[in-house]
Amino acid sequence: MAHNVLIIGSGPAGLTAALYTARANLQPLLIEGLEAGGQLMLTTMVENFPGHSDGVMGPDLMAQMRAQAAKFGTEIIQGNVAGIDLSRRPFAVKTSEAEYRAQTLIIATGASARLLGLPSERTLMGHGVSTCATCDGYFFRGQEIAVVGGGDSAMEEAVFLTRFASKVTLVHRRDTLRASKIMQDKARANPKIAWQLDSEVEDIKDTGKGEVTSMILRHNKSGARTEVPVTGVFVAIGHTPNTALFRGQMALDQNGYINTHDGTKTSVPGVFACGDVQDHIYRQAITAAGSGCMAALDAEHFLENVPEHLASV
Repeated sequence: MAHNVLIIGSGPAGLTAALYTARANLQPLLIEGLEAGGQLMLTTMVENFPGHSDGVMGPDLMAQMRAQAAKFGTEIIQGNVAGIDLSRRPFAVKTSEAEYRAQTLIIATGASARLLGLPSERTLMGHGVSTCATCDGYFFRGQEIAVVGGGDSAMEEAVFLTRFASKVTLVHRRDTLRASKIMQDKARANPKIAWQLDSEVEDIKDTGKGEVTSMILRHNKSGARTEVPVTGVFVAIGHTPNTALFRGQMALDQNGYINTHDGTKTSVPGVFACGDVQDHIYRQAITAAGSGCMAALDAEHFLENVPEHLASV
């Protein structure tokens, strides 16, 4: 028998969708994915999630959301989706262990921040290394920090971070920026922003102390290495939506994000998308959770119009 609702992904969007569909007595099945809990598992203190006036650790917040979804009847499976067939209903979703069928599908697979690939970067993630200025900028008041990247997002994050930091060093591997002229002009006009172009981050110190103390830059033309004291490094080289499973089966935009309309509806009736997999603008835990609620309600409304013999679990 097919499940009423199958949810792929276990970040704020997926778990909120699970909570709402479970409370609607739809008995959702949620497959966590390889990165269970989503990007908040890489953060430390979260101070901008409503209801937590003293802040909450990212992994703790996700554990609370998971427990709440399970409390109301969500069946949670640890595993990763390996294949999917949206060509017929009920939809088929395959893991390495089994195949599941569902009348509706909620996609909450998120997006992965592109990283520099340094071992120290991964070790210090959430301890001075970040991929979200709006999430973590507040922690760097009066400090000297760095932003790595050359596109509009990097310029936007550098300008935003000058609200808190005493100095922001913008590092880009090329001698020209990819950002639009208006964003470049805005960044260059800000006296708090310093520039290190044609340079790459070779290392981030200090993993031994468990905090960021400096970064090692290598100039691409001269090969010269420079140590720049900073207490934070914000990596702003883009995000990759986790949509490989869905290519050729639904409408994606030019960057691979799922196109949604009328709320969370996709180009496939009965399939809904929420969170960072369809949102390349806001990318916040609270907006992801909100869209997870929307997807749950959209799925519930869709099921109300499905013949009863097809919607049984």
